[in-house]
Amino acid sequence: MLKRWMVALSIVVGLAAAFWFALPAAPAMVRQGDAARAFSLPDINGTMASLPIGEVILLNFWATWCPPCREEIPSLSALHRKFASRGLKVVAVSVDKNHDDLTGFVHENQMPFEVLNDVDSHVSHQYGVYRYPESFLIDRNGTVRYHLIGAVDWMSAPVLQTVEGMLNEPRNGGAAD
Repeated sequence: MLKRWMVALSIVVGLAAAFWFALPAAPAMVRQGDAARAFSLPDINGTMASLPIGEVILLNFWATWCPPCREEIPSLSALHRKFASRGLKVVAVSVDKNHDDLTGFVHENQMPFEVLNDVDSHVSHQYGVYRYPESFLIDRNGTVRYHLIGAVDWMSAPVLQTVEGMLNEPRNGGAAD
């Protein structure tokens, strides 16, 4: 009887090990110095949009149910208004599951930048995001320069200096704009 239990246990352990090693590897977290990962997600109107290329990008992962995310929206909007004409692209990726909650929040808060919806959190997981908000400042060459975790005062002097500096950098090794 003991021999049967040992054989059964060995089979179960063997199947579990085979299953574990057959799982795909989780994508590695995007870190400072890495290339930004391309993606395509629907905006709040259902139109597919991709990460801009050749621009300074503030990629912000957030959710309407996240208090710190809600707290930083006004300064994120102000940053967009200040630098949009100079080429800053703010892309806010929401992980909200309820589309009506998301669109209502965006309209109520008059968010002036691009808002995309990552319903299944696939893109968030590609970037290694699991705390909200998380933001990535990406230079014109597509390199992640800064990874910020938590709510940020986007109109603070250090942030403004950093964004201004990135906007003044040459595009792909060419002359400054």
